[in-house]
Amino acid sequence: MYSLLKHALFRMDAEQAHHFTLAALNRAHRIGLLNLLGHAPATGTPVSLMGLTLPNAVGLAAGLDKNGAYIDALASLGFGFIEVGTVTPKAQAGNPLPRLFRLPEQQAIINRMGFNNDGIDALIRNIERSRYNGVLGINIGKNATTPIENAADDYLACLEKAYPHASYITVNISSPNTQNLRALQGEDELKALLGCLKNKQAQLAAQHGRRVPLAVKIAPDLSEAQIEAVAEVALQTEIDGIIATNTTIDKTALGSHPLAAEAGGLSGLPVREKSHHVLQQLAQHLHGRIPLIGVGGIVNGADAAQKLTLGAQAVQIYSGLIYRGPALITECVRACARVANPSKPLS
Repeated sequence: MYSLLKHALFRMDAEQAHHFTLAALNRAHRIGLLNLLGHAPATGTPVSLMGLTLPNAVGLAAGLDKNGAYIDALASLGFGFIEVGTVTPKAQAGNPLPRLFRLPEQQAIINRMGFNNDGIDALIRNIERSRYNGVLGINIGKNATTPIENAADDYLACLEKAYPHASYITVNISSPNTQNLRALQGEDELKALLGCLKNKQAQLAAQHGRRVPLAVKIAPDLSEAQIEAVAEVALQTEIDGIIATNTTIDKTALGSHPLAAEAGGLSGLPVREKSHHVLQQLAQHLHGRIPLIGVGGIVNGADAAQKLTLGAQAVQIYSGLIYRGPALITECVRACARVANPSKPLS
């Protein structure tokens, strides 16, 4: 079904197509059309991640549903977990249009959205209206107008409000589309930020009577020394998980493509090898002491399975969905289940 719709969607502006697709999916879910069309998510293998139990290892990456407005519809596609956001304390429009570009030949996307969202309060209202009772991650960031030296204030504000509603919370310090944000990945800056957030996590755990895991999302553009430093800080601060990786600012893989000069983060197939490398290096430094979620460049089941073999406990997808549709979810669920249980037949 998606293959039929894709041709029409790719004739639309990329951001308009994004909103149209989510709205159409939401309507289809509400009237039960997905079931009528024969959509049947694959049965995966349960996975333990950060103390949480996932029905399968394939999650939705942050960015697709920034405001948590389509959680129920997206969950019906068969994800093992959903991550919404990135959300900031205050609503913000993001960067000027156009800011989203498709590169079909490379199965890639360039975006410079700039954390466009309706703010943490609006996100929480949407979550409260949702009927979803599965594993829900909330991805938090800082407002563009907040000076980088005050970034912790924004993360703390989001953490406190998101905590009662999240299964886990992700600290996004790796988007290339908010000025200076990636400076927070520096060893000293990262240690200070995560230490502050971990202290708040402990306070909130006592207040709410439940512990919500805290993960950090990093970039694929880190050097070997930076990857090692991230791993060391993660161990020192006892962060609960690492998501590897966000989009890349390196567009050399695009060659002379007309869009290669566009500012923003590149995702999809061209980021696969860089993402794999960061994931593998982290796994070697961490020795299984901190769980990893692999994301970046997953366009088929084999890509998802490779993330697991490189050291991830679970994966997330986003850009591949734009090119493959819901069939990618089913394919990745089955591929990941084969890694976990190579001799078990899949339904």
